Amino acid sequence: MDEKTAIVITSFGTTYETTLEPILALVRETQVKYPETPVRLAFTSNIIRRIWNERAADAQYRREHPQIPEMLYGVKNVLGVMADLQNLGYRNIVVQPTLITDGEEYADMTAYVSALASIKTLKPKFQPFAAVGIGKPLTGAYSHGEYLEALAKVLEPDIKQAKDAKAALVYMGHGNEHMSQGAYYELEIILNRKYGVPVAIGLVEGLPDFDTVLEKLTAKKVKNVILRPLMYVAGDHAENDMAGDEEDSWKVMLTKAGFNVTPVLEGLGHKAAVRGIFINHLEEAAKEAGIKLK
Repeated sequence: MDEKTAIVITSFGTTYETTLEPILALVRETQVKYPETPVRLAFTSNIIRRIWNERAADAQYRREHPQIPEMLYGVKNVLGVMADLQNLGYRNIVVQPTLITDGEEYADMTAYVSALASIKTLKPKFQPFAAVGIGKPLTGAYSHGEYLEALAKVLEPDIKQAKDAKAALVYMGHGNEHMSQGAYYELEIILNRKYGVPVAIGLVEGLPDFDTVLEKLTAKKVKNVILRPLMYVAGDHAENDMAGDEEDSWKVMLTKAGFNVTPVLEGLGHKAAVRGIFINHLEEAAKEAGIKLK
């Protein structure tokens, strides 16, 4: 008898109703492609999960937001979702994150999932999971080249917008203290060589930072800047750190430095082609784990 199979889409999560769509769209599109395989959603952020869980008991919030899917109110982390699926008899699981790079969060998520997958029992039939696959981040894991080239192609509309506005394009990524910054540097080089429009990528955490971006823009002697998040959703960092009105937001600091700044609050997940890349990663992970998706 074939083992029951399920898919888990994991995201850091968001509390902004207006930025949920890219996450929900990936869940929907994955389900449409594999109608016989259940697709579940997990959020990795403890704070974001708690907020959604608290909203479950807020009758007024639920009345004012009828568009929110019921699954958001009970959203769990990847461990909880996998445990629920195992309890329902699903022993083949493919986990696909919506992460951009193989940084700290990807390493932690992989550790959690791999730990469950490693559980062995004396009799194999009692093992909680038969096979588990873990999909790569958007820019790949360990090897980035082909994935960065694919992403660069997908970002062409952003480049065209900057070119039409005679502007430089600045992306704000999240970053972290783990070794994943190389992917950002590589992507910036590829975009500049491929399109001939000034592109600079900076990170909220780690290098390249805002000062690095400012140095590059100054050297290019540009006046107009389009500012976009290099994140799956345009959540809190995009709303506040990138496009907010506080003194330390990138929009304000660039404006004070003499640039005409146009923020675009649109995450990468709004692009259907980006979601397609994640689904491709999911399929690769399933194939590597010997899991058949239907």
